[in-house]
Amino acid sequence: MIDIQRSPNSKINDINFDSLVFGQVFTDHMMECDYKDGEWQTPKIKPYGPLSLEPSARVFHYGQAVFEGMKAYKDKDEKIWLFRPDQNFERINKSSKRLAIPEFPKEYFFNALEELLKIDKDWIKQGFGNSLYIRPFVIATEAGVSASAAREYKFMIICSPAQAYYSGEVRVKFSEKFSRAADGGVGFAKAAGNYGAQFYPTNLAKEEGFQQIIWTDANTHDYLEEAGTMNIFFRIGDKLVTAPTNDRILDGVTRKSVLTLAEEFNIETEVRRVSVNEIVEAAEKGELKEMFGSGTATVINPIAGFGHKDQKFELPKIEDSYAKFFKDKLMKIQYNEAEDKFGWRYEVKQ
Repeated sequence: MIDIQRSPNSKINDINFDSLVFGQVFTDHMMECDYKDGEWQTPKIKPYGPLSLEPSARVFHYGQAVFEGMKAYKDKDEKIWLFRPDQNFERINKSSKRLAIPEFPKEYFFNALEELLKIDKDWIKQGFGNSLYIRPFVIATEAGVSASAAREYKFMIICSPAQAYYSGEVRVKFSEKFSRAADGGVGFAKAAGNYGAQFYPTNLAKEEGFQQIIWTDANTHDYLEEAGTMNIFFRIGDKLVTAPTNDRILDGVTRKSVLTLAEEFNIETEVRRVSVNEIVEAAEKGELKEMFGSGTATVINPIAGFGHKDQKFELPKIEDSYAKFFKDKLMKIQYNEAEDKFGWRYEVKQ
């Protein structure tokens, strides 16, 4: 059962879908579900709008907040598709558990998400690159500043029409000092604080002309792990290399999909620790053919160059790049333009 309150007016006609800025425009409705008295209440779909919270709501003081990133796609026949939504559902509950937040019921999640997408279906535009970015998140709402886990929470889903996440060439800097996460921490979770803590070092990198940081391990800073918003792949010769997931690195859905496709198309891969020195030496020898990031928002993002200490390296421009290959394969599955032999597509029945 879902309580539905429809917006009396839609703002969709006021939106220029040809010049969207990622994550700044939101659809007419949102989903909201409260946790109190030891259980999740009835989900509600209501007009998108501000929240009213006590200044002492614990999310503001102790950071109990986790989120996910998903996308909905519309094919040529107006059918709506999700891409591996079971992975996002499992991961938001895994993140929640790590932050002592009650796990959300699967039936509530999928029923409410599908209903929300059906109500706001006109916001999902057809065409490669067009999608509806979906942001599920949970925050602690109980009033009080005692340092303990809250007893009240709010689970929400908001949606934002999207085009390409990055525009222009992306260059990254290898971190020498700052770390995203440490062993035993919350790096594997999509905790809000993980992202808040990376803005300062990323801003420092931007001052040097880079768009992202690739984090290194907290112990030695000798091994490359992931970027601020992406998992990272390296092509050394014709071999694709990426770091293993652990309690410091996010288990990316797109990352897993790339590895599966690589196996399907007989592209040699290695999932192992990747040292800074190895990548620098490969670049110096001309053996580093590509670097690219993977993630829900960006799908696959080619990296034009990287910096380490005082050195800067530009990567060759390759016509038959792995980045282009994987992006094409993934997007054709997502937009229902290719066979989905892995069962990744999930249709939202209208």
